[in-house]
Amino acid sequence: MDSRPATTVEAKKILERAKEDELGEFQRRTLDYASKFSRVSPTRAEKLVKELSEKYQLDRKDAIQIVNTMPHYLEELRSILAVKGRIVSSQQLEDILKLVNNYRETK
Repeated sequence: MDSRPATTVEAKKILERAKEDELGEFQRRTLDYASKFSRVSPTRAEKLVKELSEKYQLDRKDAIQIVNTMPHYLEELRSILAVKGRIVSSQQLEDILKLVNNYRETK
């Protein structure tokens, strides 16, 4: 079995392929969570992860965290990237936030 970090919406897509009676309690809760908190479509999520990783040299895990949270404010974005002690300029944070906003889906 392949193991790699995945966005919330990717996890949702994987879990939806299984029949409900095949899912354990943890998997059902995960599917419920993913259904409630997925912020973009699977295709858009993967494109955004790739663009964040390539354009801003972000680790895939950091890009996934950004996609999962889809931050609205610089402070939110800064807190995601500061966990690893990475210092990012305010201009770069603003550019990342603009990119995230371009992918944001309105409901």
